[in-house]
Amino acid sequence: MFTSNFLKTHQQLQNDKLLLPKREFVTYALYALIAVALLYLFVDPAAPASPPNPSVAAPWIQEELAPPSPPPTPYQGDERSSRSSPPPQAQAVSSSSSAAAPTCDYSEGEWVPDSRPPPYNGTACEAIKDGRSCMANGRTDTGYLHWRWQPRRCDLPDFSPELFLRWLTNKHMAFVGDSLARNQAESLMCLLSSWSPAELVHRDSDGRFRRWVFREHNATVSIFWSPFLVRGAEKSERDGVRYNQLFLDEFDERWMSELAAVDAAVVSAGQWFRIPSVYYHEHGGRAVGCYGCAAEMNHTETSFFAVFRDAVRRTLAEVARRHGGGGGGNGKVVALMTFSPSHFDGEWNKGAPCTETTRPYREGEKELGYTEAEMRKIVVQEAAAANAAGTNNLRFVAVDVTALANMRPDGHPGPYMRKNPFAAAAEGRPVQHDCLHWCMPGPVDTFNQILLQTILR
Repeated sequence: MFTSNFLKTHQQLQNDKLLLPKREFVTYALYALIAVALLYLFVDPAAPASPPNPSVAAPWIQEELAPPSPPPTPYQGDERSSRSSPPPQAQAVSSSSSAAAPTCDYSEGEWVPDSRPPPYNGTACEAIKDGRSCMANGRTDTGYLHWRWQPRRCDLPDFSPELFLRWLTNKHMAFVGDSLARNQAESLMCLLSSWSPAELVHRDSDGRFRRWVFREHNATVSIFWSPFLVRGAEKSERDGVRYNQLFLDEFDERWMSELAAVDAAVVSAGQWFRIPSVYYHEHGGRAVGCYGCAAEMNHTETSFFAVFRDAVRRTLAEVARRHGGGGGGNGKVVALMTFSPSHFDGEWNKGAPCTETTRPYREGEKELGYTEAEMRKIVVQEAAAANAAGTNNLRFVAVDVTALANMRPDGHPGPYMRKNPFAAAAEGRPVQHDCLHWCMPGPVDTFNQILLQTILR
């Protein structure tokens, strides 16, 4: 009997051992199902893993700011350069930096080597004024072509002619100011013409007023000569006029009269204010001061800084007034280029050569001069003040290129303003140098690179 009971008990234990794992499995399975149900109930599987970052631009902005891919086939006669595409890692960085471009400060940084070819053919672009076509005039050193601007805390996307023309479609952009405004406009035309053909539809006798049309985009680019922004008469030593005349309470209607048809104005002035001038008010009836005048003229000596500020301020106020001040601007923009320093090693009007260097200055190597710093500050301050005035649909912005221009003494034409530049020396005459304007291609192309990012903000 003991044996029988022992065998029954042993058999029951064996059965229990066989059943235990099955019961544990069912229990664990129930726990797992409950956990999955709770997870599904409280967590949306379609939601992002982290909350969106408000500082990241919307996808359509990222797409526009990122450098686009070139089209499969260019138009007939295309001069588009073969700039190499960055590796995948660099493309990812570029796309990310482009999305953050609206908060990027491009005014500070350094020039870094760039082995890629320039963005257009400097000997073939028809928009270039002869004096800026350095290669065609015999400049053989090409090191100045292989630098790009690297901002200190962000990246500057490559210039995209496709993107610029997309923005310019059905618009009119006008460059207003002095010969540096013209230099930048010619750069833009070469950059855009590398993508789409442009037609010159107007040109005055000396090329100071020009207009191009991109028929494929119904886009227009104009140049208006207005070195003082307000009405002025330029000095002419040949005619015995030794001083500029500025009429500070009158506007230059040569460009102001066409303002209603302009969607974007790029304003660049400053150099002409440093030339001896007489200033008038009350429609030219009363001289109120002068700069650099001879004592016998008996006019009050006036700071050209104050006159420059006054001219910029009056001009911006008039632009806002003519746009109605309350919505008439229709999304228009006025971009003010800051002062672009020259690099004469001496007095420019006495045959001074350019600073001898074949490379850009490094950051901190060349301090900005007092005059250049003051002229820059005036533009930045007046653009900010005009924008803060609150004119609806009309935006004023400063495009700060002073520091990056100051670091490029190697980018000027120097003696290569004309073909056979040293023929004058062989005849005993001084060789003239241009250490103010920019070779094309050259640093001025970066002005338009930053302009594009600025107008897209």
